[in-house]
Amino acid sequence: MRTLVIWFVTAIAVAVAVWIVPDVNMIGPESTQLVSYILFAGILALLNAFLKPLLHTIALPISCLTLGLFALVVNTAVFYLATWLGNNLFNVGIHIEPGLGGFISALLASIIVSIVSAVLNSLIGVKDKGSK
Repeated sequence: MRTLVIWFVTAIAVAVAVWIVPDVNMIGPESTQLVSYILFAGILALLNAFLKPLLHTIALPISCLTLGLFALVVNTAVFYLATWLGNNLFNVGIHIEPGLGGFISALLASIIVSIVSAVLNSLIGVKDKGSK
């Protein structure tokens, strides 16, 4: 049940990011956007669970040198990868404009998804696996 709640919260956070950030748009007709949000949130959750810890471990020396700011670049890269997987494999998800403006939009979107997810998880009462 906890996994489904986190998945739904991530879908809401992605919807908020698409609504706020100008160069981030949802792919597909409006009638299927809810399904697109849920599928994209699932892709993002899988990448956050399996790939993101590995990338943070590899980037640890750079993160230490930049006082943790490089973690934002890792989060943005995972967000971009989720976008690419969603677009090319399942034809769902988010379209981000290419170029530097697109990177900044993806950075803002990943920050918004993180903040909204944290706030909603704390309001709902979802706790980490290790906490009691």
